[in-house]
Amino acid sequence: MCYVGVQKHDSSASGMDGRAKEQVRTKPFLSGRKEEELHALIDTVPDAMVLIDQAGAIRSFSRGAEAMFGFDEAEVLGENVSMLMPSPDRENHDGYIRHYLATAEKRIIGIGRITTARHRNGNTFPINLSIGEVKIDGTQGFIGFIRDLTEKQQTERELHGLQADLAHVSRISSMGSLATSLAHELNQPLTAVANYANAARDLLDEPKAEDLALAREAMEHCAEQAIRAGKIVHRLRDFISRGDTERQIASLRRLTQEASALALMNGDGRGVDFETALDDSVDAVLVDPIQVQQVILNLLRNALEAMREVDHKQLSVSSSRYDESFVHVSVSDSGPGLEPQVADRLFHPFNSTKPGGMGIGLSICHDIITAHDGKIWVEPSDFGGTAFHFTLPLAQIGEESD
Repeated sequence: MCYVGVQKHDSSASGMDGRAKEQVRTKPFLSGRKEEELHALIDTVPDAMVLIDQAGAIRSFSRGAEAMFGFDEAEVLGENVSMLMPSPDRENHDGYIRHYLATAEKRIIGIGRITTARHRNGNTFPINLSIGEVKIDGTQGFIGFIRDLTEKQQTERELHGLQADLAHVSRISSMGSLATSLAHELNQPLTAVANYANAARDLLDEPKAEDLALAREAMEHCAEQAIRAGKIVHRLRDFISRGDTERQIASLRRLTQEASALALMNGDGRGVDFETALDDSVDAVLVDPIQVQQVILNLLRNALEAMREVDHKQLSVSSSRYDESFVHVSVSDSGPGLEPQVADRLFHPFNSTKPGGMGIGLSICHDIITAHDGKIWVEPSDFGGTAFHFTLPLAQIGEESD
């Protein structure tokens, strides 16, 4: 679904009727001068600051928050703070507060994390969120410090550009050295293959009984040298590979949130209806977090690129139980889809659907998932585009994180 404009939170969901909400909107969180002093302090902070009460109602909305989310403070006072969140956090937020008040278990409070937020116009953007608990004049509330990760300083952009240029030069240099080494290593067996094949062909032009034995011997040597070339490539691949994955117990939801925030950076999520539907019962996975995050990030970026020219942009990440030992993850988009002949070779190296693409991204994804004993495949999505599916091992009871 697409969220455009101001979407008021259902007051029944937070147990607050219209009259109670209006009282919250007009009644100060603090008395008189203290309220003014607190707001003056909050407004000096360049990042967004949002103060809410125990019911999740917004009680103070800084100027930085107005600029970040596109709402005036008067529009949001008394509204549930979940109006600033995309699904599924929007629907689950009140439950998070009730759980904390009942158990004092800190799942988010005091712990900064990267996640996503929703602008007034419906766009989703990445943020760094920190939440603290406050008590002023005996009144308990929560304050959120929000930094928009899409807002980069010019110097930081220039630094990133310089780093990208250096990384590009490094890759070109490394690939040049790699190509030289590979050519040197493969030259001898490939030359031998050609020589033995030519010799066998010449012997078979006017075959004699004694020539057939020589031709057979030449073909055997040809096969031996071809196997040798294959072993050279295999050894080189082992050298480049990181080897066995360093697995630890990780939260699939956390990995997805952080990868989503990175994918939606720099406005790439503009106009995209993005949602997640992750099954918390299969959240704990035994993986190399960086590698799995790279897979999710790669698939999300591919989906965003595929949807650039379509009018309706819909993207989702979902998870469900695959079997007793694995979780099934899907990344689905509403792009133009894939031709069957392309899908058959999509995970092969140097096979790309992008103009100028190297065709190694999905090949790397395949290698990572395979190294985790999982599998990856592609199908048409329910949105009319493409759905990438992969499986990851679940963390079993008794396993410990490294």
